[in-house]
Amino acid sequence: MNFPVTFSHLSLCWPDGTVVLDDISATFNTGRTGLIGTNGSGKTTILRLINGDLTPTYGQLNLAGTVAYLPQVIALPPTATLADLLGVREKLEALSAIESGSTDPDDYETLGDDWEIIDRVNEILRQFDILGGSLAQAALDRPIATLSGGETMVAAIAGCRLNPATITLLDEPTNNLDRVLRQAVMEMVRTWPGTLIVVSHDIGLLDQMDSIAEIYSGVLTVFGGSFSEWQAALAVEQAAAQQAEKSAAQQVRTAKRVRAETLERTARHLARGKAKAIGEGLGKSARNFMRDTAEAGVARDRGTTKDRVSEAQASLATASERVRRSEPIQIDLPDPGVHASKQILTLTTATTEFILSGPERVALAGRNGVGKTTLIESLLGRRDWSGTTTARGELFTEQIGYLPQRFDLLDETASALDNVSARAPHATQANLRAGLARLLLRGDTVFRPVASLSGGERFRVALACLLFAEPPPQLLILDEPTNNLDLTSVDQLVEALSSYRGAILIVSHDPTFLDRLGVTTIIELP
Repeated sequence: MNFPVTFSHLSLCWPDGTVVLDDISATFNTGRTGLIGTNGSGKTTILRLINGDLTPTYGQLNLAGTVAYLPQVIALPPTATLADLLGVREKLEALSAIESGSTDPDDYETLGDDWEIIDRVNEILRQFDILGGSLAQAALDRPIATLSGGETMVAAIAGCRLNPATITLLDEPTNNLDRVLRQAVMEMVRTWPGTLIVVSHDIGLLDQMDSIAEIYSGVLTVFGGSFSEWQAALAVEQAAAQQAEKSAAQQVRTAKRVRAETLERTARHLARGKAKAIGEGLGKSARNFMRDTAEAGVARDRGTTKDRVSEAQASLATASERVRRSEPIQIDLPDPGVHASKQILTLTTATTEFILSGPERVALAGRNGVGKTTLIESLLGRRDWSGTTTARGELFTEQIGYLPQRFDLLDETASALDNVSARAPHATQANLRAGLARLLLRGDTVFRPVASLSGGERFRVALACLLFAEPPPQLLILDEPTNNLDLTSVDQLVEALSSYRGAILIVSHDPTFLDRLGVTTIIELP
């Protein structure tokens, strides 16, 4: 069988010798595959290898067909238009030239048989309800600077559908998308032709996949089934691995006990043999013979029991390697004093007046570009209310923790410990390090510059700055906190916030995350 993508003992090292991927072997089938793994495990690197941006240091990568790659950040010049984003500019220019009387063979070659290019563009926009459903040809000259980030991403994905490649690669395609645009992407993915490989932490999107490819501890494995099916299979596998580890640990204990009993028994036999030899008045040669024979037996017993212990310990080590250990975040946070009757903030939209009171968890929703982040930054005094979103609000507490989308409130040149110390000046370093350890930031990691940390580590530093601040925040404001977080980091965020006893105002388009976080109210911005 000819697979679209095949890795054969592939390794990749950076020029400084750092090993990124080591001896990876796997195959991707035709259909939709979700590529998952922790931050820094190499997911985007795998996409870049498939796209040809990187060359393997060792091994082989075999591709059957053409490749199209859409990265997380779409890099187009400021002059780019919607036609560029959809990948149809050259064909549109060729069609326009031909309709104006051009007989240039290059125009006909560029257009090929795609005389209905305008109709195809409108059909895909209509089918997936993108940008209002249809566009006149003139609207294709619209600068992409006038589109929201979400509209830009979805139009670029639509461009991949308009110009199909054998293998299409999408990196976090649903980040920052509102419910409508996310649904458009979900529909495009559901009916995607050919081979589609998607890096995502969006469980709803991953559940549409035909296969899940996971990179874990440097090993890439492919499972046939959706994310939920993969999770269920992994749970069964881990239960078996944990039971095998438990049994192997019991075998080690048994082997050690048997060894101790055997050595004690042989030592007694040796002592009795010596006493008997002396008591029976045997000569020196006879006594030496009996001693040598007994000691040889003791040595055999010691060697045999030692081998059995070593074998049991080796079996335990093998069994333990199969068990995944995800250390949970468990922190005891100070009470911020947010009682049920305490008014935290008010929000007023064209259709709603809302008062957040007590330790309530509330989400802001609405289409991309309606002003959710603008509203938050205006509430915090980072923007002027004039000329911003029509929604208005007022805060009734100054104890606020704010986590922006890009964690850009961190001092990148300072260490994790220094960043947190700046928010908690009266806390001892010992207490702060203990708190960071409970957020899985330990050892020399806390002394390294934030800029050198992984995405997941930087996220936990930003979270620590909020949760350990003095005085403790009565309100946490989180703007798309799960963007670019791997599934483990999302779990850790939920765990960390489970012990927070203040109010939360959150912007997120991830319904699964909002449900896990215990959001009780969703305010829709018109």
